[in-house]
Amino acid sequence: MTNSFCVSLTNCRKNTDTCTVAFVIANAALGSDKETTVFLSTDGVWAAVKGEAEKINEGAPFAPLKELVDKFLANGGKIMVCAPCLKKRAISEDQLIAGATPVGGATLVEILCSGTPCVTY
Repeated sequence: MTNSFCVSLTNCRKNTDTCTVAFVIANAALGSDKETTVFLSTDGVWAAVKGEAEKINEGAPFAPLKELVDKFLANGGKIMVCAPCLKKRAISEDQLIAGATPVGGATLVEILCSGTPCVTY
């Protein structure tokens, strides 16, 4: 059994609820001592853009997205962002929050081929 977990997120601006829940689950995985990666693609890349998480607050019982993202990174979570998805949206690397890393799709393939379970939102 692998000690890692992946959350693939394809929503942010278009569906703030799923974006929030994805980071709730990612934090739960970290709390279960899993090495956790959030892979952001398509609309999900906005979750890693400076100032975007501050705009999302689903309300009780969920914490604001900014708090969830900050907690995830502070506890050792990794955020990987689809580089072609960034390029399509004219988002540059310097617009990303600290701790978010642009990567190609092969990185996600490597993670999943290692046996890491993944849930997608």
